[in-house]
Amino acid sequence: MELLFYATAFICGFVILQFKLPPLIGFLCAGFILNIAGYQSSELLEQMANLGVTLLLFSIGLKLKIGNLTKAQVWGPATLHIVLCSLLFWGALLGFSWLKLPLFSELTIESAAILAFALSFSSTVFAVKVLEERGEMSSLHGKVAIGILVMQDIFAVVFLAVSTGKVPNYWAIALVLALPLVRPVFYWMLGRSKHGEVLPLFGFFFALVIGYHAFEFAGLKGDLGALIIGMILAPHKKAGELSKALLSFKDLFLVGFFLTIGLNAELTLHALMVATILIIVLPFKILLYYILTNAFHLRARTSLLGAFSLSNYSEFGLIVCALAVSSGWLTGEWLAVVAIAVSITFIIASPLNKKSNELYVKFENYLLKFESNKRLAEEMPVNLNKTKILIFGMGRVGTGAYETIAQTYPNSVAGVDINPETVEKHIKRERFAILADATDPDFWNRINHSEVEMVMLAMPKHAQNLFALERLKASGFSGQVTAIANYPDQQKELEDMGVHTTFNFYLEAGSGFAEHVKEKVFAATEKA
Repeated sequence: MELLFYATAFICGFVILQFKLPPLIGFLCAGFILNIAGYQSSELLEQMANLGVTLLLFSIGLKLKIGNLTKAQVWGPATLHIVLCSLLFWGALLGFSWLKLPLFSELTIESAAILAFALSFSSTVFAVKVLEERGEMSSLHGKVAIGILVMQDIFAVVFLAVSTGKVPNYWAIALVLALPLVRPVFYWMLGRSKHGEVLPLFGFFFALVIGYHAFEFAGLKGDLGALIIGMILAPHKKAGELSKALLSFKDLFLVGFFLTIGLNAELTLHALMVATILIIVLPFKILLYYILTNAFHLRARTSLLGAFSLSNYSEFGLIVCALAVSSGWLTGEWLAVVAIAVSITFIIASPLNKKSNELYVKFENYLLKFESNKRLAEEMPVNLNKTKILIFGMGRVGTGAYETIAQTYPNSVAGVDINPETVEKHIKRERFAILADATDPDFWNRINHSEVEMVMLAMPKHAQNLFALERLKASGFSGQVTAIANYPDQQKELEDMGVHTTFNFYLEAGSGFAEHVKEKVFAATEKA
């Protein structure tokens, strides 16, 4: 049965990909198609879906710094949004109830409040998938969005504890006290896991056993445990490598998650009608995200992209509804309504996020009217000094290019990266590094590149390099442009857009290695 599910997911995902849309839309459609065909989710598929979500939260923890949650632009909008949005939806649900609309008419003040609380949350799974696909997990809007989602998870844990009467037991105290003490042991084990098959097994063990099941045993939410264990391991130098080692497993299991949403929905006419009404109300939730993050001095673009990544209903809403149904607070049909609403908002939000930069450019003049005059340090204007060569993406490739060029032109090269930790590391090593997002249309308005003669696009995601190239051309840059690519078709796409030189990372790495060996051999022969 699971083979049929995954085969259908592959076909639908493949078709959707040909239209240059995120494959997860196809996975959701596959779930609905299978549902209409009479299939239901299986126990094994549910387990795979849960495993995918747990690995996802563990991976988020590996990239999350606790300091990000303490910033006002994270906890402020997160707290205000969940309160104001719950009140907004509560009022709307009671209004629909007063109008005697189907299903709404049976809501009480208490059941409407629970449903409103469930609808105020956004999907962690969706946001992370979108941000990862676009390489924006380390961007300011990405970190703010993830921080808000983590805060929502904390509210979720409190709600589940209160509503189910499930409180932490005595083992929870021992767990909280033990984790800081055993952290050096965790670090030692991670460092000794090397780079092979033991590394992903380390991730599975710590996410599922030390994280999920240990916290469940202590009376705490297992998913939260996976997130916290990931955050404990985040400062380790191998945290990034561990996250990459789990990437394929996480993506494969998450296909099961998207399938289960469609498979578990009871597609009735009433449920579809009510879900449509909830979707009509969704823009108010997105607008509230934008207004609140803007009020905490984020730029218009940062607020807009953050709001778009949160522009959906959450799988947590399904958990709340399931709890409410089992407790007799809601009828079973509401579970189908929320499942359908979650699915449709995923389908709507995917292309919305894909076109987010284009939408910002289109409505920029209007959005800037509501932008705060005060700027965060991360979004101050950029000074290039007398830079002649500008490198976007200061990972391994960008750093290697910087070092090579700096040997000949030490004061003429600058590196740009989206990740503040990466920029800070380069500044400590006395490199001229700038914190900025190359895909940000406003970035090109905040710099003067009139003296720049060459731009090197070395960002890890092909889509990032493409969009940066579009903005570079739109800004009137007339110098040389070179870019990296992973595949020949990506090279052709870049060259068709006017890139002067492309570097195929996989093909030419071997050539570079051969040149390096030749130089060493030649030097050794000269000495002899």
